[in-house]
Amino acid sequence: MSDRPQVNPSILEIAAYVPGKSKAAPGIEPIKLSANESPLGASPKAIEAYRYHSGDLAIYPDGSTSELRKAIGEVHGLDPNRIGVGSGSDELLHLIAQLYLQPGDEAVMSQFGFLVYPIVTRGAGGRPVFALETDLKTDVDAMLAAVNEKTKIVYVANPNNPTGSYLSADELDRLHAGLPKHVLLVIDAAYAEYVDAPDYKLGIDLVDAHENVVMTRTFSKIGLANLRVGWLYGPAHFMDVFNRLRGPFNVNGAAMKAATAAVRDVEFTAKLKAHNKRMRDKLVAELQSNWFRTRASQGNFVLTEFSDEVGYTAKDAFEALLARGLVVREMGSYSLPHALRISIGHEKDMTLLMQVLHGMRKN
Repeated sequence: MSDRPQVNPSILEIAAYVPGKSKAAPGIEPIKLSANESPLGASPKAIEAYRYHSGDLAIYPDGSTSELRKAIGEVHGLDPNRIGVGSGSDELLHLIAQLYLQPGDEAVMSQFGFLVYPIVTRGAGGRPVFALETDLKTDVDAMLAAVNEKTKIVYVANPNNPTGSYLSADELDRLHAGLPKHVLLVIDAAYAEYVDAPDYKLGIDLVDAHENVVMTRTFSKIGLANLRVGWLYGPAHFMDVFNRLRGPFNVNGAAMKAATAAVRDVEFTAKLKAHNKRMRDKLVAELQSNWFRTRASQGNFVLTEFSDEVGYTAKDAFEALLARGLVVREMGSYSLPHALRISIGHEKDMTLLMQVLHGMRKN
């Protein structure tokens, strides 16, 4: 008999999520390019809505999140009854794992997928199974080969964080078609607002046509990261069990009001996407060389790999950038120690970053 309460053993297998750094060298104002945040801030309409409802702090929020679900449904052409809202998409992923995983069950995910997937899987007592990627891209064949009788969930980030790669519509269809009907496919489309690939699709059609697909989204990448609001779209049977487990007031009222305004401000979202594409394409073009392998990305970030053969490492580049106040994301926690993930920021910040890295190349 233990002399203290014993935690679920699977929890001890979790490597706690470690956010990217946000501070630069002492005395230097940080330029944060480590968290994939909006470089243009939040929608002015969302800011105004947040301020307006700041006087409602003593009142419980709408437990049904009806106004926000209605707004999401109208903007995206979806049935509000099949939309669920949570405290960021992280909470939604936790709830999905709790709903469908039991001890001994497995969840399949890509080798370099979002770090939250194994956390929520182990938190529910399940076992994460990692499918190897091909050239830092989700490999559909490897994902399907990892599925067995113990598999209950397959997670796919599309586009993927941190690689920026994506599955085409045909590849996503093929992944779903290869899954048994009892396996839930979770399409994490957190960066959907930034995608411009013509052969990309959200997966809404898969949700509509099948009983085993759920799509998750977030407001964090379009300016509301501080407020923690995410949403999902799923089949009716999924929504029934989701709403049984979801907390009755899991999103605060001011955040819901801001998100409602943000989703309707399609002009701001379009402006954010245009800025991101221009700076993302420029950054990839400037850094793509034998010195920096910078991959094309469909997110609001790029992944840059550094080769030891050129005389310095990703760690060296990280420190050089940090000395100038530029804080990017080291990738050791993703088992990519030779790479850095760089969020898209203001043009002046991107220009400084390119100058620092090109300066290293000349030394």
